[in-house]
Amino acid sequence: MTTPLPTGSTIGILGGGQLGRMLSVAASRLGFKTHIFEPGANPPAGDVAHAVTTAPYEDAAALKAFAASVDVITYEFENIPTSALDILEAINPIHPNREALRVSQDRLTEKTFLADLGLATAPFADITDAASLAEAIETIGTPSILKTRRFGYDGKGQSRLKSANDAEQALADMAGAPAILEGFVDFSLEVSVIAARSQDGQVSAYDPGENVHKDGILSTTTVPAKLPARLQTDAVLLAGRILNALDYVGVMGVELFVTPGQLIVNEIAPRVHNSGHWTQNGCAICQFEQHIRAVAGWPLGDGSRHSDVVMENLIGDDMDRVPDLAKDGSCALHLYGKTETKPGRKMGHVNRIVSA
Repeated sequence: MTTPLPTGSTIGILGGGQLGRMLSVAASRLGFKTHIFEPGANPPAGDVAHAVTTAPYEDAAALKAFAASVDVITYEFENIPTSALDILEAINPIHPNREALRVSQDRLTEKTFLADLGLATAPFADITDAASLAEAIETIGTPSILKTRRFGYDGKGQSRLKSANDAEQALADMAGAPAILEGFVDFSLEVSVIAARSQDGQVSAYDPGENVHKDGILSTTTVPAKLPARLQTDAVLLAGRILNALDYVGVMGVELFVTPGQLIVNEIAPRVHNSGHWTQNGCAICQFEQHIRAVAGWPLGDGSRHSDVVMENLIGDDMDRVPDLAKDGSCALHLYGKTETKPGRKMGHVNRIVSA
């Protein structure tokens, strides 16, 4: 795609969760339509999209029809089967590109990619069996974390090792899936950088946000983060290096551990990111509009922050607090339209304006 998409064009989105929903809202503000491809019935994004295809990623005919109905394709989650991408990409461009998906879908591939760029990561080792785990523990030590190489999120697919005695149970927790052992990082805080890259190589990054997790799920993101100016600059430049190395188009989330000596890359996410939701009320151009601009071939917007914000995820029974939050004039509610409340399920978020 060499020219910007005109308004009225249709952007295809793989995945119909809350990220697809918010991408659709942002696209509509720019005059675009969205078409969601989602295996599950009645997805949150379906409430605000122009069209929805409900079909599995193994349905070649549905994929072809979907791809033919849109002008460009993007996605809201990483774990799209390669077979589906082969079909889609033969018909229309996919942004971010296949290389970004290949790298991010496998934790071992991702860690190796980052290390090859000269970026610091936690020590890691490929785990295939009990013997390789025992060898890795001798090298990396404990405490450490055994993770599935693919498909883990929000703390799922992980097992902590406090000592070598936990190895047998940790390996059992992987249920035979390929795994990676990651060493423990003694960090003072976790931050994330939300950054975007356009089709012509322009890069724009938002201010780093400070993240707090509870039970493996992001609880809050506070902006600005408690980072010295030097590390703020380092974090943004680091994110830019990753985007450029991947020839990336779109928004990416880069999670970092802050240690006394350096920033350590925890993981990358080739999509709009939960820790970037604060941009909806802290910036003129939020991460969702920025992503739509990038994949549509438009120039990127200004990612400058005009307000300090605390983003809080509303998880499970936190929805009971919505009536009180709605009375607070400093709170901007973003609810996802999910009909069933479950423990650990992200139901929405609230952006609290701290100052302007």
